[in-house]
Amino acid sequence: MELKATCYEVADGIATVTLNRPARMNAWTGRMHTEYRWIIAEAEADAAVRVVIVTGAGRAFCAGADTQALEGHVAKGGYDPGTPAELARPGYGVRPEFDAFFAWHFGLTKPVIAAINGAAAGVGFALACYADLRFAASGAKFTTAHGRLNLPAEYGLSWLLPRMIGLTRANDILLTSRKFLAEEALEMGLLNAVLPADQLMEHVRERAAELIETISPGSLASTRQQIYADLHRSAAESVVDSEARLERMMREPDFAEGVAALVEKRPPRWTDPS
Repeated sequence: MELKATCYEVADGIATVTLNRPARMNAWTGRMHTEYRWIIAEAEADAAVRVVIVTGAGRAFCAGADTQALEGHVAKGGYDPGTPAELARPGYGVRPEFDAFFAWHFGLTKPVIAAINGAAAGVGFALACYADLRFAASGAKFTTAHGRLNLPAEYGLSWLLPRMIGLTRANDILLTSRKFLAEEALEMGLLNAVLPADQLMEHVRERAAELIETISPGSLASTRQQIYADLHRSAAESVVDSEARLERMMREPDFAEGVAALVEKRPPRWTDPS
């Protein structure tokens, strides 16, 4: 696919997805949506990719839906996603609960880290929330935005945010659509860390490299599946599933390698997924 609204590169096991409409603060469009889904499907299928980083070009992460697109919705009298009939379907087919816009992130096998370099509003805020880990530049602004547009809470945020930061704080964000800064988001528990802007990407890449070097690909994939499946099931179901995974994974070469690395006090040499 020809990428017009995004950039994609892979190096050292890390796939970096950059929302690339800096003149429009990386505002979301149907084209960007289409490209983003295609890129994540590529990363999922690429054995050389172990971790995905999502960030924005210029001074924003994603300032929400493009205003020209919003004007188009008004002119057409309804919502027009601006996407082709067939989109890439990364993460689909794992659980029915994940087979929807943005929820499909829960079905991925590889962790996604959001490097929030600037404003994250509306759909951009939702995209950041569906990442596994979130790091932001100091002073980055956040807002759900929907209330100021006579829209509902979007993209499952009314389900996701209470589970992430608790009902009281989620209500504050969702009901008011107020703006708040990265420092407050960190205090809420929405972010993993806040960094000076010029240190953000270096820190995120270091964290991604740490995952690649110290955690086995099989463990990352399994743990992600457990975390997001457990949001939909009982404690007993979680225990039964974890026991089945334990029995299977202890027969895999990377379990023996992990034990050997621990005993020998050396870095593990994980099985090459390719």
